[in-house]
Amino acid sequence: MGVERHGSGTPWEAHVGYCRALRVGSRILVSGTLGVDADGRPAGDAEAQTRAALARIVGAVEALGGSAADVVRTRMFALAPQRDWDAIAAGHRAIFGDHPPVSTLVGTSGLVVPGCLVEIEAEAEVPSGT
Repeated sequence: MGVERHGSGTPWEAHVGYCRALRVGSRILVSGTLGVDADGRPAGDAEAQTRAALARIVGAVEALGGSAADVVRTRMFALAPQRDWDAIAAGHRAIFGDHPPVSTLVGTSGLVVPGCLVEIEAEAEVPSGT
């Protein structure tokens, strides 16, 4: 069983030495993803950043043969979870409302890009034959 990798071209991938996502068999793993715009700047408030991060995550899953419905787990790291949890939840629900994955939201003391409020990683399980 080989490993198929997907890179999204962000400068962080080359600098750190990682790929955005990889697929091994039916499993897709997506690296921690910030909610940034095309220029690498925070994409707005916590909800907008959540939506932007999840759009990049779903795009990586799709590039590896899956879909948003195949995402089975998200882990969300927030700078101010008590303040922003409802906004983060709204962004998450907008993407996964009909097929919610298991999920965790935890607080963290900092993220690599100033102004970013949330970072999300995900796992997907693609049905056999896909």
